[in-house]
Amino acid sequence: MKLRPILIGTFIFALSLAFVASFCGHLMAQQKAAVKSKTTKKDAAYWFNKGALVSTYGNNEAAVKYFQKAIVLNPNFSRAYFSQGVSFGQLGQFQKAIAQIDRAIKMEPQNGMYYYGRGRVYLMSGDKTRAMEDFKKAAELEDEDALNYLDYIGQGKK
Repeated sequence: MKLRPILIGTFIFALSLAFVASFCGHLMAQQKAAVKSKTTKKDAAYWFNKGALVSTYGNNEAAVKYFQKAIVLNPNFSRAYFSQGVSFGQLGQFQKAIAQIDRAIKMEPQNGMYYYGRGRVYLMSGDKTRAMEDFKKAAELEDEDALNYLDYIGQGKK
């Protein structure tokens, strides 16, 4: 007779453990699904930052692809067009570089950095005349790099 209450108690305890384990497993599955959905739904800023990082280390081929993903997710992301253009320039694909930087300039015509970047691409491609035009335009817009470069080559404001 005393054995029966012990068996019932043990059964209830085991059932409770099974319920708690099942509930915890369900919660863990929900958390994993939530984490997975956060990591698969990346935004344009994520891809832009990834492109910026790999371009810093010289992997411009990968950077071009990452910047393209940012552009697809946000077609108005001028910095992504600009950065992709710079990466194309580093790869020696000057026409593609100029086209992408032109798009960025069209979106933000008062951004001196964009003119300076395009000037650098023109310089790498051998077009010194257009490069100087862009460096001067960037300097007019108070781009610090352009101002320093023009000072360095002796064409800065005197």
